[in-house]
Amino acid sequence: MFPFRANSIKSQTKGASMRVLGIDPGLRNLGWGVIDVTGAKLSHVANGICHSAPGEGEGDLAQRLLTLLTQLTEVLRTYAPDAAAVENTFVNKDAVATLKLGQARGIALLVPAQFGLTVGEYAPNAVKKCVVGVGHADKGQVDHRVKVQLPGVKITGPDAADALAIAICHAHHLQSAGRLMAAMKKAAG
Repeated sequence: MFPFRANSIKSQTKGASMRVLGIDPGLRNLGWGVIDVTGAKLSHVANGICHSAPGEGEGDLAQRLLTLLTQLTEVLRTYAPDAAAVENTFVNKDAVATLKLGQARGIALLVPAQFGLTVGEYAPNAVKKCVVGVGHADKGQVDHRVKVQLPGVKITGPDAADALAIAICHAHHLQSAGRLMAAMKKAAG
């Protein structure tokens, strides 16, 4: 019914301790990626792109947002993540395009929240720094590092690669926060 593509493999880790969804918001192409995290091990679960094609008429934007909402809801129903993260929007010179992207980002924040998830938010440079080691890495470098960190992954497209990078970044931040909490608990007695 909706233009939804996914590239999925079974998780290589049974009983994963955490499943993380990364979302790269876009009005035309909203990338998503799901990984399992067990200790320091990351494994690919699925990735894809939710598409919304521009139409004609005044209700076009609303219909495009509804299409994204429906597709992303199905992703969360299918993969049942424990955590989610979304890339922050950067402001560009085209204010109208930035506003529309912000509305798509609203869908990316809303859907995981409807499933009871707290949503992490990361600047694009922070994601690149975490995954590649360089804050101004290009898409090719991000794609390469995602493939290195998730061996055997078949990436649906650049938006899905970015979403997987966001999931990896969030997994690292959650692990660091968990270690910090454990250390504080131990220090407290």
